[in-house]
Amino acid sequence: MKIVSFYSPNFNRKKRSKNVIKIIVIHYTGMQSERESMIRLSNPKSKVSSHFLINQNGKVFRLVQDNRIAWHAGKSCWERYKNLNKNSIGIELVNKGHRFGYTNYKKKQISSLIKICKSLIKKYKIKKKNVVGHSDIAPLRKIDPGEKFPWKKLADDRIGIWHHCKPSLLRKYRNIKILEKKDKIKFIKNLNKIGYCFSNKKKSFFIKIVEAFQRHYRKELINGLLDKECLIIAQNLTNKL
Repeated sequence: MKIVSFYSPNFNRKKRSKNVIKIIVIHYTGMQSERESMIRLSNPKSKVSSHFLINQNGKVFRLVQDNRIAWHAGKSCWERYKNLNKNSIGIELVNKGHRFGYTNYKKKQISSLIKICKSLIKKYKIKKKNVVGHSDIAPLRKIDPGEKFPWKKLADDRIGIWHHCKPSLLRKYRNIKILEKKDKIKFIKNLNKIGYCFSNKKKSFFIKIVEAFQRHYRKELINGLLDKECLIIAQNLTNKL
C-alpha cells in the first residue's frame, strides 16, 4: 500500500525503541475538511500530530515516523501505561466528528486502516486488545472515533477485540439496572483486564468510563448507566483474553 509523506514537526526529537510501542490509538480529526485537518496536524503552533492520517478515499499520509513520539494521545491511560504518546502509534481518520456533522466512515478509509493496523500489529507485536479509540484512553476528554466507528469489522480482521454475544439475547438485558455492589465491582475488574483505567473514584468518572465502553461495544445506547447488558458484554470480552 502506498503511503504519502506529509511532514509534521510536532514530535519529540529523541528516537524511541520499537519495544516501547504497545498500543494503537484511533482518532477522528473532528474538523470541517481534510485540508483543515492537515494544516492543524502540521502547524507547530497547534502542538498536535499523529503518525498517520487516512482520508475518506483511503489515501494514507505519514506525518511522523514510528520511531518518534507524536503528540496525539494527551493525558491518557491504558493498562499500566500513562500519557500514552510514548507507547503508542496514533492514526487520524478524516471525519467531521460530532461537532461539525458526524458521518459514517468510508469503506476505502477503513480498508486502508485495516492494512495499516495489520502491519503495525505484526511489526510491534501489539496485543489485539490494545487497538483502542481515543475515548477509551481519555474518557473524560474525548469521544472519538465515536459510535459510528466499525469496531466489529476490525475485530473480524483480528484487529481489536469484540464480544460474541447474540444481539437478540443482549437486548433482553438492556436497561436492566445493576443493583448489587458485587456486580459493579465485577464490571470494574473486567474493564481493568481489558485495559481501562479507573484512576478516579468519583461517580462522574465512572459514568464517563461506562460511556466510553458503550461507545466502543454497545453503541445502540450510550447513557453512562451500567446495566446487565454491559455486564454480560464485559464478561464475554474478558473470557476471550
